[in-house]
Amino acid sequence: MKGLFVALTCVASVVAVSALSACGGNDINAQTNPPRVIIDSDYNTLSDDGQLGVMAAQLQAQGSLKVLGITVVSGNQWLKQGVADALKSVERLGVENQIGVYAGANYALSHDFATIQAEQKQFPGGDGYLGAWNTPEPKSDSDLIAPPDGFATHTKVQGKSAVDFIVDSVKQYPGEVTILAIGPLTNIALATRQHPEIVPLIKQIIYMGGAIDVPGNTTPTAEFNWWFDPEAAKTVLRLPIKQVVIPLDVTDTVKMDKALYDRVAHDPSKQTIITQLFKTLNGYGFDGKNGFETNPNYTTNIWDTLTLAYLMHPSFATQTVDEWVDVDMSFGANDGKSTGYTSSPPAGLQKMTVVKRFDNPTFFNFYVDLLTRPVPVTLPN
Repeated sequence: MKGLFVALTCVASVVAVSALSACGGNDINAQTNPPRVIIDSDYNTLSDDGQLGVMAAQLQAQGSLKVLGITVVSGNQWLKQGVADALKSVERLGVENQIGVYAGANYALSHDFATIQAEQKQFPGGDGYLGAWNTPEPKSDSDLIAPPDGFATHTKVQGKSAVDFIVDSVKQYPGEVTILAIGPLTNIALATRQHPEIVPLIKQIIYMGGAIDVPGNTTPTAEFNWWFDPEAAKTVLRLPIKQVVIPLDVTDTVKMDKALYDRVAHDPSKQTIITQLFKTLNGYGFDGKNGFETNPNYTTNIWDTLTLAYLMHPSFATQTVDEWVDVDMSFGANDGKSTGYTSSPPAGLQKMTVVKRFDNPTFFNFYVDLLTRPVPVTLPN
């Protein structure tokens, strides 16, 4: 929660774009050649993945970002539920004709439930969050849970698979595609295994994943996204691609408190379906749920949206280190654990940027502004 002094002076700014400019952020106005991105996500309606979808759509509407598509993978929830939530998301935002939804991997490459159960029994700890494994796998549409405003009425999943879409997009725009990897890395691992020729054509991958020098969350040693499919994480991290990691090391320091929550949920001049869902589905312990009502110092972390913020404004990262990062995929207490090496790395690892601290006040302005803009978005001609 410690931003630079110059960033702290920007908290009072009401208009986020002005605040970003004044605080050293890059211009987020329309660009001649906006970054092209694929959002690879274990999507949900309006938790961190869904929030990133909203923010990306708003950036696309102002011409500063080009979202090629959303590729969905099992993680927070099963693939079928994630696809349904993503379809409704793009329809709700009014970008269903510009941003397609592509179904990807339903299971991790090798991390099955029997292994997870055995590890939990022998090595208990962590917060116990298992994502999709916490619920029965939906077998048909009748098993899906509708968002509060209902399922998508006319938006359909794309016929092309997520893996094929990643491959085709990278080949169509060589050297231009950034992948925001905010879920398990199964889709990316499959795409690069099946078509290794795309590896040198990917511009960069920005991850929310890993816990380098801090404890894990799902287990005492492992962060959820990389724990869910450690084989995929180990595979992708070793690819010779420019890579940036937003791990728990930084997300543990970017906290939502009651004041920030209220800026999104309770600004009477900026009420939309997004702010309503933010309150209805999350609450974050600030609206009638255990948390703030029993602890006035209660806070909660912000995760995936930091990847989009970093893409648009690398200057938001106030502390970074260059490390070689690896993931353990062996059975045991360290399954899914990430390790960063500052020197003498094991063979085959790639050096990458690991973000340690963020300019929180300026990021919060960026976050609130994009989540509270009018919807459906107004797309450029």
